[in-house]
Amino acid sequence: MYITELPEGYVPSETEEYMSPMQLAYFKTKLLDWKHNLQEEFAEVVRLLQEKNWNEPDMNDRASDEADVSLELRTQDRYRKLISKIDDAIARIEVGNYGYCQETNEPIGLKRLEARPIATLSIAAQEKHERFEKSHNEDDY
Repeated sequence: MYITELPEGYVPSETEEYMSPMQLAYFKTKLLDWKHNLQEEFAEVVRLLQEKNWNEPDMNDRASDEADVSLELRTQDRYRKLISKIDDAIARIEVGNYGYCQETNEPIGLKRLEARPIATLSIAAQEKHERFEKSHNEDDY
């Protein structure tokens, strides 16, 4: 059973079955709203860049504009990567493995998903992964 409409004010609860149809619908809605907002911001920046006067005669103004554009392009790249992660999370909802750690298959937990709906690892698995990365990055020095 797939739910397409949620009751107003619905928030997942620990008393419900984990990743019930209501919870999945909640997180899918949350992810789609987040993606939509990012896409709107992305489009707005593109519009602003297209309207920009690129023939600034003052060298300082031109340098400032170029720095601003560079920052906006980095932000756009982060948005693009985040949208890809959102799409991956939506795909996990569709196939039925959303909310479960990709390493341990244990529940990620509602609180973690509420804070980071694109999470793929439980807190314990994420901490283990970060310790591993840190120890291997320190070996590079």
